[in-house]
Amino acid sequence: MMDNKRLTKAEARALGGLTLAFFGDSVYEVLVRERIVKGGTLPVDALHKKAVKMVNAGFQSKAFDVIEPMLSEDELEIFKRGRNATGNNVPRSSNPKDYRRATGFEALFGYLYLIGENDRINELFEAITNMPQE
Repeated sequence: MMDNKRLTKAEARALGGLTLAFFGDSVYEVLVRERIVKGGTLPVDALHKKAVKMVNAGFQSKAFDVIEPMLSEDELEIFKRGRNATGNNVPRSSNPKDYRRATGFEALFGYLYLIGENDRINELFEAITNMPQE
């Protein structure tokens, strides 16, 4: 069972950028999967393919461009902490710039969830889902 106790901003800020990104990755993926499942029944492989289109470094880097103008100074600082974190090994399938930006993006989602800012998460996610697709 999930603990409903939220962290204070100070407690969440005390976590490292990669720790926030580790958690934020799951927060963002649940949002994506929920959106896809609510869109209707599909074979599992089709569900997976739809999710992968939104849960990858390239997409998340572009998604950051969409939400960046919406971010507060506090939120931008959390993004930068994740983006600039060291010890982040970039997979060969991704370019370093996108991967680091995606890590910052995930850190932001982790931070917002941990401090209980679900409405803010939903606002940012809505902007992402409404961005033009290539």
